[in-house]
Amino acid sequence: MHDIKERLSLLWLFALLNYLYADVVGLWDIIGRTNFHVHLPPWALMSSAVLMEIPIAMILASRLLPFRANQVANIVAGIIVTVVNGFLTYVPPLAGWGTTPALPEYLFFATIETVCTLIIIRQAWTWQRPLQAQPSRA
Repeated sequence: MHDIKERLSLLWLFALLNYLYADVVGLWDIIGRTNFHVHLPPWALMSSAVLMEIPIAMILASRLLPFRANQVANIVAGIIVTVVNGFLTYVPPLAGWGTTPALPEYLFFATIETVCTLIIIRQAWTWQRPLQAQPSRA
């Protein structure tokens, strides 16, 4: 698997599956509580939908976009999801917005997700334009 497009697409798929399973585990934790009353405002639901669409779209974009657009899209998308993931995982408890730090299993997934998106950023950043085949002169 030496094709960078294939590798980036696979990394986005791996990141997406980790995001989704972390959310499933978090949901099970919330449902298991005795005071199960979670009402997210529409803006929070829409924000999560947009955020999850980034890795979903990047699975295809990594394979279909031409070199330069692909490189920029992977770097920008990787930075966005890395920063948001880090902010949601580590900043709220420190800023006093949350009462407890993130669950250990969520920290586990967040670490895997962050490493994956940092690899995506690095792969895209160091990606060199493929050499164009030169016509041979006979």
